[in-house]
Amino acid sequence: MILGDGSPIGEANMSRIRFSFATLTLDAELLETATAHAIATALPILSSTQTWGEEVYFEVPVKLPAESGARAVVTPGEIAYWPEGHCIALGYGRTPISQGDETRLASPCNIFARAIGDVKALAKVKAGTAVRVSRVEE
Repeated sequence: MILGDGSPIGEANMSRIRFSFATLTLDAELLETATAHAIATALPILSSTQTWGEEVYFEVPVKLPAESGARAVVTPGEIAYWPEGHCIALGYGRTPISQGDETRLASPCNIFARAIGDVKALAKVKAGTAVRVSRVEE
């Protein structure tokens, strides 16, 4: 399969993305999903963060419907696309609607990547922080 930019799926430089915030970076492995392909095609993405409990999210120039496996409860480290808000959501702990210790996003989201490293570091990211999402060049 070929992405919109002409790159074949599965090339090393397409399998990882990097979230660069003011004070930290977080790398992630893309999954083989339609959402992952759409996000990869839209890179690089520049946005401004919002926070909601222990979640960092930001708008992206991608508009997709919920996939069949979309869900609101995620495991910290799973990176999601929120169809209702056209945002990437990085949940790393409890949100205002969590039950118990779960990480519950606002509504069902498409899981499209998995973080490499400790997502708890996202606690340092404040609302309004600039974020750049880009490919990790191997």
